[in-house]
Amino acid sequence: MEQRAESQQVVLLVATRKGLFTARAAPRRADWTLEGPFIAGYEIQSAFLDPRDPRRGYAAAHHPVWGIHVYRTDDGGRSWASLADVPRHRRDESAHSLRMIWSLAPGPAQASDTLLAGIEPPGLFISEDGGERWQGVTAFNEHPTRDTWSPAKGGLAVHSLAVDPKDPRWLYLALSAGGVYRSGDGGETWEPVNRGVRAPYLADSRAESGHCVHRLLLHPQRPQRLYQQSHNGTYVSDDRGEHWEEVTAGLPSDFGYALAVDPHDPDTVFVIPERSSQFRATVDGRLRVYRSRDAGAHWTPLTDGLPQANAFVTILRDGMDSDALTPSGLYFGTSSGHLFASREGGERWSLVCGFLPGILSVRAALVPNDA
Repeated sequence: MEQRAESQQVVLLVATRKGLFTARAAPRRADWTLEGPFIAGYEIQSAFLDPRDPRRGYAAAHHPVWGIHVYRTDDGGRSWASLADVPRHRRDESAHSLRMIWSLAPGPAQASDTLLAGIEPPGLFISEDGGERWQGVTAFNEHPTRDTWSPAKGGLAVHSLAVDPKDPRWLYLALSAGGVYRSGDGGETWEPVNRGVRAPYLADSRAESGHCVHRLLLHPQRPQRLYQQSHNGTYVSDDRGEHWEEVTAGLPSDFGYALAVDPHDPDTVFVIPERSSQFRATVDGRLRVYRSRDAGAHWTPLTDGLPQANAFVTILRDGMDSDALTPSGLYFGTSSGHLFASREGGERWSLVCGFLPGILSVRAALVPNDA
């Protein structure tokens, strides 16, 4: 199979509170080699290797003294260099201009140097030259519903970004607390799409915006299919977010952050529930990944190789990802610095490494061996 060619390796970018690590393995994914920390001492909120050119990648780095930077790699994550510019509302360095870069994502496949960034204070930005310069997307950043957005516990920020791989006019983002927004014209206009999502924390439960979304994913094979982990429940949409159906039944709670899909199967989705907003850790101290193979109609706990007692950890919104091999590999990192991997779609798990700094993000990529 082409995707399992031995000329490739699987690379995980593991972003932590004290720097960026990489874990590398051959396509069998039996043995892993850990490298790092890179960008040591910085909190790395978001990092990825670009599927358009996996030798290139980007990381959002934050330090209370040294500031906020975007870093780029051109050798598959083996070395990183800071870029001169960052996405920000104004040219100054005040908190009103930029407090944190929460998300970085590749743009359309046809535009290899285009990047998207989501920041706090909430804003969407685009770079068309590989992160060298950034421009704000005015139609979203000055959206008329902006006054309905409010800070959630983690801040007020754009944290999830997606581009339809088959039709790049369709763009999606999510912010806490503001909701899911959609553009069908390449970012010229934006509309909130939150119909059907429970929002008991809002005065008007039918409000079109103001929702607290924890994670949003688009399925690459069926891009009209979206999954959402919200503050209250897990949801699926089959019409580009126009309507949402709750699929929480069968899960031990309606709260959580982590969300992943099998890139080959639009009906396979993974979540890691947490107890509640008041106790943001695994339910009953059991580290369980729940899988559905029918778009959330039924759920199965996957526990083989995972601790099932006294494991009170958090897996954050960017903390779980899958690779594009067959069968798909699944990976997640915990607040305790433990990185778990499954090369069988979650059936069995192994510990790649433990006791890293708290893990904020895990991203998987297939990279040429010579990178």
